[in-house]
Amino acid sequence: MAAALLCLVAITSLIAQVAGERGIAPVASSSDIDVGGIEVNTTGDSPEEARQNGWKEAQRKAWEQLDGPDISDDRLDSLVAAIVVEEENIGPRRYIARLGVIFDRQRAGALLGSTGSRNRSAPMLTLPTMISGGTQTMFEVRNPWQHAWAQYQFGNSAIDYVRPSGAGGESLLLTYGQTGRRSRAWWNNILDQFGAADVLVPIANLHWEYPGGPVEGRFTARYGPDNRYLADFSLRADSEAALPAMLNRAIERFDRIYSAALSAGTLRPDPTLTLDNVEISPALRALLEEARSGELAESNAAREPAGGEDTTEVEPTPQPTATTAAAATFAVQVATPDAASFDTALSLLRGTPGVSSVTVNSTAIGGASVLRVTYNGELSALAGALRSRGWAVNEGSNALGISR
Repeated sequence: MAAALLCLVAITSLIAQVAGERGIAPVASSSDIDVGGIEVNTTGDSPEEARQNGWKEAQRKAWEQLDGPDISDDRLDSLVAAIVVEEENIGPRRYIARLGVIFDRQRAGALLGSTGSRNRSAPMLTLPTMISGGTQTMFEVRNPWQHAWAQYQFGNSAIDYVRPSGAGGESLLLTYGQTGRRSRAWWNNILDQFGAADVLVPIANLHWEYPGGPVEGRFTARYGPDNRYLADFSLRADSEAALPAMLNRAIERFDRIYSAALSAGTLRPDPTLTLDNVEISPALRALLEEARSGELAESNAAREPAGGEDTTEVEPTPQPTATTAAAATFAVQVATPDAASFDTALSLLRGTPGVSSVTVNSTAIGGASVLRVTYNGELSALAGALRSRGWAVNEGSNALGISR
């Protein structure tokens, strides 16, 4: 009865950790040209006319920011794909607002001198981290920093941002603690799930002077599995209402920082994150072959007869030609009580003679993880090879269970 109650409590606790609104789905990125944060203050004979005048003024200001050529208002209207209302106040004859203007790239690109394709980065898993009151949050709860990253348009950026939604189990997997891990096995497993090549960690450290009052923001750009520092800067919002605009400005700064690092060659995928694809250099391969030859010579010398013994050569008995065993893939369940044991299991399995590849099916720290092992031989031979390397092995139907 007590065990059943404990199991029920554990299940309830796990559901509570992943239930509810944990993240915000990112908007689809567009390649259109987006200009935001345009302030307008216009008048008209009616609220509708004042608003229309404000939108036209925003279009002209956005076009000027893009250094576009002089064109008529009618031609400019044909280039605008959408007006984004960031904030607006409408009176009987006045319109005060902060707007964004999105220009259609196909129609406006020729006038702006677009240069066609541009270099883009490899897919980068983006983990926006907000620090407030000494607490680091990512996707555990909805927060304004993750919301800003989810809503921002990156279609024209040189960085290919991979933005998780934080829903379901992602809130357990992607936490601030993950940025402090150095295990390449862990990072490879996570990056494979999101189709990314490396990781970016934009950090926002926010401090409220008092509830609803000014907000001081200290922003730090980090990247890579080693959480390397790239740059930092500070911004200030005069009130809680101005916080979203400040966060959008911060994202623009982050994008410029990461794009500059990409151009400088600093921001490139860490080669240690693709261990399965690393090729051995010819020099190292020659050293390995030389070592194997030395071991073979020592083994042959040890088998030579001692002095005084009959050294008559005996014609060797012909041996049947060995055939290469066909490669097969087996499921291997390995006990992984902690992260170190998971890394050790991957390393030892990949180093087992005859094993050509190891992929992770599921990870369960504190339980049993499931791996798929491609081996040049039969299951019993793989079991014997693992036993010789110190594993306790249980054989099943086309699967093994191993532990240390």
